[in-house]
Amino acid sequence: MIVAAIEAGGTKFVLGLAKSDDEGSSPPELLFRETIPTTYPDETIGRSADILKAAGARFGKPEALGIGCFGPVELREGHAAWGHVTSTPKPGWRGADVAGPLGAALGLEAVFDTDVNAAAAGEGRWGAGRGLADFIYVTVGTGIGGGIVSGGRLVHGTAHPELGHFKPAKLADDGYAGYCPYHGDCFEGLASGPAIGARWGRRGEDLPATHPAWEMEAAYLARAFAAFACILAPERIILGGGVGMKAGLAERVSTLVTEELKGYLGWLDEASSRQAFVVRPVLGANAGLLGAAALAVEGYGRPKPRR
Repeated sequence: MIVAAIEAGGTKFVLGLAKSDDEGSSPPELLFRETIPTTYPDETIGRSADILKAAGARFGKPEALGIGCFGPVELREGHAAWGHVTSTPKPGWRGADVAGPLGAALGLEAVFDTDVNAAAAGEGRWGAGRGLADFIYVTVGTGIGGGIVSGGRLVHGTAHPELGHFKPAKLADDGYAGYCPYHGDCFEGLASGPAIGARWGRRGEDLPATHPAWEMEAAYLARAFAAFACILAPERIILGGGVGMKAGLAERVSTLVTEELKGYLGWLDEASSRQAFVVRPVLGANAGLLGAAALAVEGYGRPKPRR
């Protein structure tokens, strides 16, 4: 079965065709992969459709379509805005219909979810969450978001969890007001890639590993993850994204989470004795794309209609 998969991010759209095997025990074979910048909706969505149609003519017409999209997005089936981006700060994308035009262009009914839920689905099926019933995938990059798997299923509420927009306690010596246009110093406003750039005057990828920015970043991630551990009790947190996959960051955050909780959660100490609590994604940069394919093939995590 050939599947069209799209990781629709705020910075770039990753497009792919994947061939899934019958058993699904290993990740689908990527027949085609291309990345384009996220500009404005009509241009980006139209170009994505054209690229995937051309790839389908070359590799075989896809039979299913999975989309993991940056958000916030509307996931309630039957809602007039299903498949749309909602209250995003990204210019031009507020209210943009993503699933509708792409599905129509490819002649397929899209399976639509958040980009982080797609990545969680991929890592749960084939990566660092494999065999776990309870884990969280967190991406730290242009923004911060998370996909929660509880009891082996993706968590959806009335909308979808927004793990990047609660307010962690600020570090005592941090006078930065925060980057988030909605909340200022929420988790995303303090620890996302743009927050790092605004705080230090240089992009994270340009800062050496010894720069104090990384110790501050690890501290904020640890505070957030300690809260997630108390509220959601995951066996593992998978840390992805352009910032999150910085060498050594997951290991440092894992240590700091333990220090933050001071031995209060016994199950966490037991889990950490077997493997680090915070780990990097096994599927790496393909977690979201392969996860979108998993959503399309299995419908994994697709929310039930809400009236």
